[in-house]
Amino acid sequence: AKLKSFAAKIIQLLKEWTETFPYDFQDEKSMKELKEIAHRITQCDEENGTVKKIISQMTQNLLMALSARSQYQEIREKFRQPVTDKGTILKNKPQSTQKDILSVCCDPLILAQQLTHIELERVSNIYPEDLMQIVSHMDSLDNHKCRGDVTKTYNLEAYDNWFNCLSMLVATEICRVVKKKQRTRMVEFFIDVARECFNIGNFNSMMAII
Repeated sequence: AKLKSFAAKIIQLLKEWTETFPYDFQDEKSMKELKEIAHRITQCDEENGTVKKIISQMTQNLLMALSARSQYQEIREKFRQPVTDKGTILKNKPQSTQKDILSVCCDPLILAQQLTHIELERVSNIYPEDLMQIVSHMDSLDNHKCRGDVTKTYNLEAYDNWFNCLSMLVATEICRVVKKKQRTRMVEFFIDVARECFNIGNFNSMMAII
């Protein structure tokens, strides 16, 4: 009875650990240790197999979380391109084929909604361990044991880069327009987009536009 009570507490601990900090289990050593602990716990409840089902579901969720984060990072790395290359591409393209933002989307509400989708996608990939990483790097104490074990996930960096990219996009779209009347219209359009972002609750995009 004591073993079953203890096993339930260990399962709760492992579930919260794997859900909150999945990257702690990305290397083979830590995953092996998790499986060994799981195997010992299941032996405490071999009769009805409830613990085995919970452990199996927990392991499956952990593997899915690690796989999703790995795929997200791979996709982001593919789209990462040097700024110089972007400038060269823009210069080489004929002026007639270069579209401004108004020709792509002239509705401030729709653009604000699309920006919000991007914001939510970036935010959903930020985990507590990303914040712990910053704390550990800021800690200058020599006896900080966890410092060397922190895995860089780039999710906070990606969110910060998105803010800068949106700011540069707004500035570029305004400055590339030659005529003053068109430039005024572009400024007014982005003011409307920022207002719609505010109404939605997307304050990050709003501040990037401002």
